[in-house]
Amino acid sequence: MAVFLLIRHGQNDMVGEKLAGRLPGVHLNADGQAQAQHLATGTAHLPLKAIYSSPLERARETAEPMAVQHGLSVEILPELIEIDFGDWQGQPLKKLKRGRLWKTVQAHPGAFRFPKGESFQEAQARVAQALGDLSERHKKDDLVAVVAHSDVIRLAVAHFLGLSLDYFQRLRISTASVTVMHLHAGAAFFDAINRTLDFPKFS
Repeated sequence: MAVFLLIRHGQNDMVGEKLAGRLPGVHLNADGQAQAQHLATGTAHLPLKAIYSSPLERARETAEPMAVQHGLSVEILPELIEIDFGDWQGQPLKKLKRGRLWKTVQAHPGAFRFPKGESFQEAQARVAQALGDLSERHKKDDLVAVVAHSDVIRLAVAHFLGLSLDYFQRLRISTASVTVMHLHAGAAFFDAINRTLDFPKFS
């Protein structure tokens, strides 16, 4: 049973303003860099066995200080990448919220596909499969850090909680937050969701 620290990347200038999606060149800002360092310090006492990251810069930059702290390398896992938002990528959130499809995204995301992009269902399936594969790769109780994106983590948590996809957005995943999930043979148990102020203790 692997133990996952599901970590959202740190703050960047597009958070809360635009739908960054898979745009290249979205880097941590000063606050995000501070958050990444805080994560490295806060997890220094934990026996991390591996660190995996989305290929996007903001996730890699969040993972790197932890990797340095623990003497590990960051392994890029393509399946952890942000949802493909298609035509919505890079658009201001204020503009998207005025559109006719926004209510559908909020009320019935399980049936929604982003224009020329990915559906929430497809994104959830790839992330759940990736975490299941990682759990099989590691030994019982190995502690593994996974740095990804808000929706990616929310979709994973909803899947392993058995929560309807239409309700996954009720979960809150803040920047640089840690969600602790034990996963074995598809069964998951959570120690914490969206923890930001302190860190779990492992023997």
